Amino acid sequence: MIPLILFILLTLVIVILFEIRERLKASTPEKAVPRQERPDGCCGEHLVCERETLLQTNAIIEYYDDEELDALSGIPAESYTPSQIQSIQEVFNTLKDNEIAGWCRSMQLRNIAIPADIRDEALMIVRERRNS
Repeated sequence: MIPLILFILLTLVIVILFEIRERLKASTPEKAVPRQERPDGCCGEHLVCERETLLQTNAIIEYYDDEELDALSGIPAESYTPSQIQSIQEVFNTLKDNEIAGWCRSMQLRNIAIPADIRDEALMIVRERRNS
């Protein structure tokens, strides 16, 4: 009977010590890591910079003086006429390198397909910016 009581007491002590340790760990503030702003404006807090990713991260559409491209919404890129492709290419050529990811997001949100050759060039520029 005494070994059983000792076992129960020992188990209770271990549980109490474990609980105290967990509460101390939860109440101890973690050291704040200072935010390091990059020259391009990225905060550095995300695995993938939201300014450089081509993934749809929000529903806010930003225009790049390309409102005329809205007429292409819902048309597959393979169905574009040469003049429609030229319109997209002209807008793309006016963009600064740091605007390309945002423009691609805008095109995605507006349901405007980017022709393959322009999309490939855009992805290459975004990758180069990410690696520099």
